[in-house]
Amino acid sequence: MWRVGGRRRGRYDGSEPRRAGIWSRDFGLFFTARAVAKLGDTMLPVALAAGLLQYGYGAGAVGLATAASVGCFAGLVIFGGVFADRFSTRWLMIGADATRLLSQSLAAVMFFTGHVVLWQICVIGAVNGAASALFQPGVASTVPRLADDVQAANGAIRVAESGSQLAGPAVAGLLVAFASPGLVFAAHAATYALSAVCLLLLRLPPAPPDSRPSDNGFRKDLVQGWREFRSRTWLWGVIAIWCVLMIGASGPALPLIATQVTQEHGPRAYGLINSALGAGTVIGGLIALRLRPRRMLRAGSLALFAFALFPTVVGAGLGVPGMMAGCAVAGAGMSFWGVMWATSVQTQVPRDVLNRIHAYDVAGSLAMAPVGQALAGPAAEAFGTRNVLLTGGVVTVLCATALLAARPIRGLVRADMPPVRSAPTPDRRPARPGSR
Repeated sequence: MWRVGGRRRGRYDGSEPRRAGIWSRDFGLFFTARAVAKLGDTMLPVALAAGLLQYGYGAGAVGLATAASVGCFAGLVIFGGVFADRFSTRWLMIGADATRLLSQSLAAVMFFTGHVVLWQICVIGAVNGAASALFQPGVASTVPRLADDVQAANGAIRVAESGSQLAGPAVAGLLVAFASPGLVFAAHAATYALSAVCLLLLRLPPAPPDSRPSDNGFRKDLVQGWREFRSRTWLWGVIAIWCVLMIGASGPALPLIATQVTQEHGPRAYGLINSALGAGTVIGGLIALRLRPRRMLRAGSLALFAFALFPTVVGAGLGVPGMMAGCAVAGAGMSFWGVMWATSVQTQVPRDVLNRIHAYDVAGSLAMAPVGQALAGPAAEAFGTRNVLLTGGVVTVLCATALLAARPIRGLVRADMPPVRSAPTPDRRPARPGSR
């Protein structure tokens, strides 16, 4: 048995009261840290593209700089999970924020002074990716330590991150238009500074002794995390299906939709459907704050069917209003799934391996996205962009169906819900005839 927030840990059995709300001083600080960091992260692609193009680099250079960050993150996040289980997650996250503050400040100086060299920008991106790999695993164990209602906490954070995702590109565009890309990098660095300050002020409840991993050495801890990961069919089953989704649908959709919509309707229309997608994710997060399904992954899988609209509405050649409506529904479905999945991982996995398993989750979820993006261009040339996008819609439906078809996934009962049982009776002997 266990309770979150520094108390006993395990499945909630309904025998003790739980806090009704999630909001506290410490959760508010963590909520703010996540929101401002997400705001900066969504500003960065605009600054990177505008800045490198301004100094004579092409789209390939932008992709290379982005790949340097994503590649380091995906390659190192598993090791970050081991560190997060062995050391203080709070101080690891603060250190990661401080590292990114320095690297993005250096990038801002480079763009302000006009000394922009591609390999140096790539190195900065790689440092950012490595720091993010140390930061991200700790998020999984921090949320349940701050809030008893893990689903509501994840829903609130999802809403905040979605709002930041809506505002970030717009703010970055204004800063680039009226100032310079260097100012965006400076603003991005400032978001990490604010996040670090919030985490410095954060007071995490002490972790109980049984939640700390034994000191078996780095390699053995890494192997133990893999064994714990593969021992849970529902966990690796979702990741395996998600890899297919990344290759066949989500990965190709991002570059192909950007190209198709921009060519047919202009960049303003692409901005509108992105805004609609972001608004949908906010709605999905709000719905996840209210609905309490007993089988969370089954409910999330049903919601995931809506994500099929994201590539389908563009592939079908709908007008801008139709694409916006479809993307809003798709965003809501994906956001709801995200909350159900994050809450399931955070409440079903033992605390002493949670950060490592979350790292495997993140690495597995991201690993196939670059493959799908790399295949998008050749597939579009061979079969046509619209056909590839429509196929992505079909792949999404098949993946959601596969999630529902797998019994360990659809049948997983939430860990923070008391079991359904009849009221206890003081005398369990058979009742005498005629008695009530």
